[in-house]
Amino acid sequence: MSKATSESTTTAERTTTGETDERVDPEWSNYEFEGTPKMAVEDLDVYYGDDHALDGISMEIPERSVTALIGPSGCGKSTFLRSLNRMNDRIRSARVEGSIRLDGEEVYADGVDLVELRKRVGMVFQNPNPFPKSIRDNVSYGPRKHGDLETGLLARALGRDDGDELDELVERSLRRAAIWEEVNDRLDDNALGLSGGQQQRLCIARCLATDPEVILMDEPASALDPIATAKIEDLIAELAEQYTVVIVTHNMQQAARISEQTAVFLTGGELVEYDDTEKIFEDPESQRVEDYVTGKFG
Repeated sequence: MSKATSESTTTAERTTTGETDERVDPEWSNYEFEGTPKMAVEDLDVYYGDDHALDGISMEIPERSVTALIGPSGCGKSTFLRSLNRMNDRIRSARVEGSIRLDGEEVYADGVDLVELRKRVGMVFQNPNPFPKSIRDNVSYGPRKHGDLETGLLARALGRDDGDELDELVERSLRRAAIWEEVNDRLDDNALGLSGGQQQRLCIARCLATDPEVILMDEPASALDPIATAKIEDLIAELAEQYTVVIVTHNMQQAARISEQTAVFLTGGELVEYDDTEKIFEDPESQRVEDYVTGKFG
């Protein structure tokens, strides 16, 4: 795909404020790839009261791959991530304009079932947040809450006990999250007794238990040690074989290691550049992006 340089006569007239007075070309974020996008974002604006957090974001997210969102603190990347499954709806001052489509269906249409949406587009947060319950109950919480599984005395009396199915789901989810071998002999132990890295993988297993199509990750390894971080990164690579993964990270090396494509958000809530990860880190179009990924600011 052709890309304009900063000297191009087709460069957008508007400029951004920040470290340099550099023009932003819409072509720099017009990332092309084969296949139909899993999610498509068009002209997305997000406001928190009078604060314009995201400014006209348009991008398409490929299926079954890892898309990294990078940029300095306050640039809007986590806001963008939360917009994909309408987590921003929980913030009273938030206002969202524009379009986000999941498999062609409008996420922000009237009447969208948010519970179903968040089953399809699951989320893993920055800090591990297991429930103060057993490992088994953590994994099975979502399917039981949504009525996908029935267990207990009443279910048995009615002949609807899904206990065997629950056990299979717990094992399957823990295996997919690469933690089964570490916890299979203590499923009834309190999850809060796990290490930080184990807790985060348990939270990923809890997300997988609802059978999502897209997994959103907001700096999932930022609170972990290097060994636990490596396990999370290996897991993300495996998950991308079956799921669409979108991850926010402040770690440039991590983005370069685990993602196929990278979107760079900079000051003003703008998406400045979006392309193959190798292109972003080795030959970006924007001077500000080059300055950011090489550590000159941010």
